[in-house]
Amino acid sequence: MSDLDRLLQGEPPSGLQDHLGYHLVAWSPDFARVELPMGRHIANRQGLPHGGIHATLLDTTMGFAGCYTGDPDRRQMALTLSLTVNYLGQAQGSLLIAEARRTGGGKSTFFAEGTVRDESGAIVATGTGVFRYRRSG
Repeated sequence: MSDLDRLLQGEPPSGLQDHLGYHLVAWSPDFARVELPMGRHIANRQGLPHGGIHATLLDTTMGFAGCYTGDPDRRQMALTLSLTVNYLGQAQGSLLIAEARRTGGGKSTFFAEGTVRDESGAIVATGTGVFRYRRSG
């Protein structure tokens, strides 16, 4: 079992994750990476990944980037306060890759930035966000 698997052990995927099919593939202090295979279920009427998919990947990945604890028994959750997405290009290939980094913050909020790339490495979207840590219980 990998370290990432141990961190997520006992935490079932969210309904949205199950529906869309994205996977958390890297998670460490202030960093996260999520991958989503492209498919018809995420396409807009033009056959391209819907812009809401890019926003969802950025929101999800940036949230994970700020919530890493390294301890599966000490989960940290957050709520999105603000999300800005910049759409820069059209994805090619069969995979979307979102990476995010926590860039600052304090005891109750954090800031993050992220990118969505296609499998060729071309940037498809960028984003920034502000997140509030949720109190446990």
